[in-house]
Amino acid sequence: MDNILEVQKLKKTFYETKLKNWKFKKVKTEAVKNISFSLKKGEILGLLGPNGAGKTTTIQMLLGALTPTQGKISYFGKVFNGEDPEILKRINFSSAYIELPWRMSVWENLDVYGRIYEVPDRQKRILKLLNRFGILQFKDSMMRKLSAGQTTRVVLAKAFLNYPEVILLDEPTASLDPDIAKQIREFLLEQQKEYGVSMLFTSHNMKEVQEVCDRVIFINHGEIVAEDTPLGLLKKFRETRVRMLVKDSREKLEKYLHEKGYHSIWKKGKVIITLAEDKIPVLLYRISELGVKYQDLEVIRPDLEDFFLSIAEGEKK
Repeated sequence: MDNILEVQKLKKTFYETKLKNWKFKKVKTEAVKNISFSLKKGEILGLLGPNGAGKTTTIQMLLGALTPTQGKISYFGKVFNGEDPEILKRINFSSAYIELPWRMSVWENLDVYGRIYEVPDRQKRILKLLNRFGILQFKDSMMRKLSAGQTTRVVLAKAFLNYPEVILLDEPTASLDPDIAKQIREFLLEQQKEYGVSMLFTSHNMKEVQEVCDRVIFINHGEIVAEDTPLGLLKKFRETRVRMLVKDSREKLEKYLHEKGYHSIWKKGKVIITLAEDKIPVLLYRISELGVKYQDLEVIRPDLEDFFLSIAEGEKK
């Protein structure tokens, strides 16, 4: 697949004047530090990281809302300067944290955007999207009267109005009920499969990311710290947890775990032991040799949330 979006050595530095020791000083903040990545045609790429990692700043530069301090952004093989109308017509953006004019109705908002994007047969397109997102009954409602979840769906309808080839999705299912969020994920996968839409996708829901993303990038402190498929990242994350209910000989097991340096947590007779997955057979064999009796054995394999938390805590595993 060809790269439909390319980001090369992108950097954004902010300067802020702050009062320190009764003197005004210019403070430098590097929000994004020299990052490079690409988005392929028809790919859903997750851009993940803790709050303050640089995700929003990156998206704002990709939209042209912020000018990069350094680096290059290219869409469809053409350098993007933030104002190119031919590129802007082919991309769009959705976020659970933006607002549409609240004194206008749902229909009026979408109709205005349809005119801006010169959407062919826009009324038919608006009706189709409103119906697909389950908000057709609110088409004449004022935006200010909608719930957070309803507003999120209107913003999503706006984002897909112009048949975008690239769409930037910032927390697209935030504030949605689980059943509606599931419908949105299905819609995104449908758009990818049927129309080859490329998506850059941010979310704090790691199960959602595993379900929809072909590849993920983790960013922290403005730098890319990991990049792979969700499965590829989990293979690199070696820690697995074994949970069991210990029936007797707890003291023997505690002593053994301490001597071998295993991390363990005890709660109400149950122990959770953290170790590499390939070490589990050895652990169970040694427990059997010690005469420790247990039941309700459960192996808890890591998921992207574990990887996310390790990065948020400053660990690179």
